[in-house]
Amino acid sequence: MKVGIVGAGAIGLWFAGRLADAGVDVSVLARGRTLSALTAGGVNVQSNDSSLKANVTVSDDATTLGTQDLVIFTVKAHDLPAAAESAESMIDADSLILPAMNGVPWWFLETAPRELSQHAIRTVDPAGRCAALLPVSQVVGCVVHASCFVVEPGTVQHVMGNSLILGAASTVSSQRLSQVEKLFTAAKFDTTVSDDIRYDIWYKLWGNMTMNPLSALTGATCDIILDEPGARTFASAVMDEAAEIGAAIGCEITQSPDDRHAITRKLGAFKTSMLQDAEAGRPLEISALLEAPQEIARFAGISTPSLDYLLGLMRVFNQAR
Repeated sequence: MKVGIVGAGAIGLWFAGRLADAGVDVSVLARGRTLSALTAGGVNVQSNDSSLKANVTVSDDATTLGTQDLVIFTVKAHDLPAAAESAESMIDADSLILPAMNGVPWWFLETAPRELSQHAIRTVDPAGRCAALLPVSQVVGCVVHASCFVVEPGTVQHVMGNSLILGAASTVSSQRLSQVEKLFTAAKFDTTVSDDIRYDIWYKLWGNMTMNPLSALTGATCDIILDEPGARTFASAVMDEAAEIGAAIGCEITQSPDDRHAITRKLGAFKTSMLQDAEAGRPLEISALLEAPQEIARFAGISTPSLDYLLGLMRVFNQAR
């Protein structure tokens, strides 16, 4: 398969390096210093016990990269509409589209219970460009459980986690899904295929929709947040509301917030992706993590006071920065 990657940040570089090292034909849509670094020296992936260097095809013009069999988007949710437009020439009717991103994707309600499936999620796709350019019938949903950060343009440090969960967003066949699974497995990712990728996306969101924003607001790692009773209680209140939303959209969560906190606490003093963005001065990914769940709650008639408070604080914090 020819694989195109749109978004040469931490996860995008990690994917590009691992796939190219496994012999996959990888093209990366990049710009600026990252374009220069990838052109001159390829992708460098560092981890605690190993490193690799792999060459990829790279350009800032999607038309020069051509149509791809699989296009992976690893941008932030608020950048996806523009990224979809820039990558339009990489996608045709036979291409698979894999958004490896946090939070609620634009297609999430298309396969929800009927009373909600007619709603477009405008907080992540304000003008409907994602829906128009990235047909849900070609989408492979993806959940990434890993932590990486960019050391310098073209170089990524892999910290922990190696798990990918894949699943058809709507009508991608099991045969084509198996192709993608084999591709990532050959690149030594721990890859599983889910029968309900919507649940897996919502379950991950249920945990990181609190830890990400609270870490960005406070500058604290997750262990410090969870060891403070007041912060932990507030996170639990938001998660209770998210679980109610999940039940309304067919993504029922049976764990308690304390169950999830215990799992997160075992990871120790790690920095969330949103804390890394805050420290680097980048815009924060609040649309897919907080605004979209609130929008869905309004569609379902669910009150979310704790989520509303957290979202209000994050909007102020993001604007002030």
